Amino acid sequence: AAYFLQQAGRDYVVFERSHAPGSFFALYPRHRKLISINKQYTGKSNSEFNLRHDWNSLLSHDRRLLFRHYSRDFFPHADTMVRYLEDFASLLELRVQYNTAIIHVTLERNEQAWNGHYFLLTDQDRKNYKCSSLLVATGTWVPNVVNFPGSEYVEGYETVSINPEDFAGQTVLILGRGNSAFETAENILGVTNFIHMVSRSRVRLSWATHYVGDLRAINNGLLDTYQLKSLDGLLEGDLEDLAIVKDKKGKLHITLRFYLENGNISAGIDSITLPQDELDNFATRAPYDRVIRCLGWKFDFSIYNRSLRMMPGKGNIKKYPQIKPSYESRGTRGLFVLGTASHSVDFRKSAGGFIHGFRYTTRAVHRLLENRHHGVPWPSTVYPITQLTNSIIKRVNEASGLYQMFSVLADIILLRELLPKSAFEYLEEYPTGVLAELEMQTGRKAPNGLFVIIMEYGRNFSGADKDVFYYNRAVGEAQHAWQSNFLHPVIYYYKRLPTEREMKLRPPEWPLPRPDAIHHIVEDFLTDWTAPNAHILPLRRFLENCLSTDLRSFFAESCFLFAFTHQKLPPFCQQGYVRMQGLVGSEGLRRHAVQAGLLQDYTLTDFSGDRPPDSHDRSRDQLLRDQVIPVRPLQHLVKAKDE
Repeated sequence: AAYFLQQAGRDYVVFERSHAPGSFFALYPRHRKLISINKQYTGKSNSEFNLRHDWNSLLSHDRRLLFRHYSRDFFPHADTMVRYLEDFASLLELRVQYNTAIIHVTLERNEQAWNGHYFLLTDQDRKNYKCSSLLVATGTWVPNVVNFPGSEYVEGYETVSINPEDFAGQTVLILGRGNSAFETAENILGVTNFIHMVSRSRVRLSWATHYVGDLRAINNGLLDTYQLKSLDGLLEGDLEDLAIVKDKKGKLHITLRFYLENGNISAGIDSITLPQDELDNFATRAPYDRVIRCLGWKFDFSIYNRSLRMMPGKGNIKKYPQIKPSYESRGTRGLFVLGTASHSVDFRKSAGGFIHGFRYTTRAVHRLLENRHHGVPWPSTVYPITQLTNSIIKRVNEASGLYQMFSVLADIILLRELLPKSAFEYLEEYPTGVLAELEMQTGRKAPNGLFVIIMEYGRNFSGADKDVFYYNRAVGEAQHAWQSNFLHPVIYYYKRLPTEREMKLRPPEWPLPRPDAIHHIVEDFLTDWTAPNAHILPLRRFLENCLSTDLRSFFAESCFLFAFTHQKLPPFCQQGYVRMQGLVGSEGLRRHAVQAGLLQDYTLTDFSGDRPPDSHDRSRDQLLRDQVIPVRPLQHLVKAKDE
C-alpha cells in the first residue's frame, strides 16, 4: 500500500509497532517454514506469468525485489521473508515510522474532510495524528483462545517449545485442525508416544477445497500415521464442551464439562467422574503429558472507538472486521482494511488472506482511492474491436491477479460505441463484488454493454468431502467446456451494467449475476489457453455472436475481394487494410493460407504458350514485393461506393 501511494506522490505515513517490517514473520510460523511456494522455474520468461507461481513477492517496478533473488527454497524460511520486507521498505524508501504502536483510533467530525470526518490516532506515547483516509493492515495476530475448565493447563502455539527433544517419550493432545496444528504435529511426530488432534470440524485438505489456507500437503504427515494405524489420531468435538483435570503425577485427563458440574474439582481427580468410568473404550481415556492450543488468530478490535463501528463478522468470519466488497469498512467511510484482515471478502473462496492474493486487492483499493479523492480514473487501454479476442487470450494466459484472485478480481471490457462497435476499453483486475458501482468507482462509463473475464473452478468440484482425483475428472472438448472442473477462464456478457439488486439476488455460489451470455474456455492441463480450435475459435465465435460482427482477420486479397462483393467490409479490413495497415505478405504466409484453404493456389494454373517455367514465379514475387498496387485504387473504390 505504501509503495502505491508513494508512486502516486501522495501524502502518507506507515505506523509500525515493531522496530522493523514483518515482525509477525519474525515469530511465525514457529517452525520457520513458510507454506507459500517460491517456484524458481516455469519455463517462461514472462514476469507477469511467473508471479502466478511466486507467492511471496510484493508488487513493485524494481526487479531486484522478486523473492526468487532471496531464496531458492520451494518453501522458504520465514527469516528470509523478514529480510525481504526490510529490503522492500528500504530500497523503495517507503515512509515508515517504526516503534509506533497505535493504541486508540477515533473520529473527529469535520465537513471539510474528504469523508466528512478525520481519523484521530493515538500512539503509546500519547502523541496524536490526524488523517483523511485510514488503511488498516494489521493482520490477524490475537491468538484464538477457548476457555473451559482446566484451560490453564494448555500451552499456546505462540509460546510452546519448538525443540522436538522436549517432547521425547510424551503423549500430546493438540487443539486445532489447521496448518499451525499440523505444523506443530509434524515437528514432533517422530519423538512422541502418540499425538491426538481434536477440533470442531473435520480436516479440510487444500487439494480438495482449492483453498490455500486449508491443510497443505507439506504438513500432513499425521494423516499418514493416523490412517496407517501408527497410534496417532484425529477426533472431532466441540472444544467448549471439554474439560481438563490434572492428577497428582502431573498427567492431564480429558473429560467433559458436564461431568464437572456434578463433581468437586477442587477435591481432586478421584472425586470427578471421567468418561471412561461409564464408557470403558472412551477415545481419549489415556492421560496426556501436554495439551497444545493451535487455533489460529483473530483481528484486534480493542483499539477502535465505538464511533468507528468496527464490528466483527458473523459465523465463520467473526475473526475479521465487517467490510464491503470494496474493502471499505461497513461502519465508517474512508476506513479500508487491507491484507489478511480483509479476507472476509473471499474467505475460503480465494487467496485474499495471503500475500499472493492481497498484493492485488491492495492495488485495487489504491485505484479506487485514486479515483475517489484525486479524480484519477481506473487505468485502462483502448483497442480496436479487431483486437478483442487477442486481448482476452493474452490476459487469461499470463495475468497473475486473475489467476490468484479467481472469482474475486475480474478484467472488464467496456464497449465504446453501440453500432458499429469499433473499439473497446480494457480495465484490469477490478473487484467483482462492486461491479454495479463500476462507473462511480472507476470514472469509466459503460453505456453500451460489457464483458467480464474471471477465472473459476467447476461449481461442484471443490469441497472437503470431494474426491478431486476421480476418473475422468477433466474435460478436454470445447463443447463440454461449461463442465470444466479445474481453474479456467469464464467470460460473462452483459448488455448493460448489472444493478445492485441483481448483484444481491445472484444465484448461490455465483460470483456475478446471470449474464445475457456466458462462455467457458475449456480447462487445459497446461493452463495454456492458446489452442486454435479448442480455445481461440470458440471464444471468437462467442464474441461475434454477442457483438453481431465479424472478428476474423483476413489477408489483403480477401479484403480486396470483399470491397467488390460486399456492402460492408469486416472490421479487420476497415481498420487495417483500407488504412494501408497490416502485415506485409510473404511466400511463407501465402503457402500457409493456401494449405489452410484461405486462398486459392494460383501457382497451379496451367498457362499455355512459350513462357519460361519460372516467369510465373517472377511475376508472383513482384506482386508480393509491390504492396502499393492493390491498396491505393481500393481506397477510391470504397469511397465511391460510400458516396
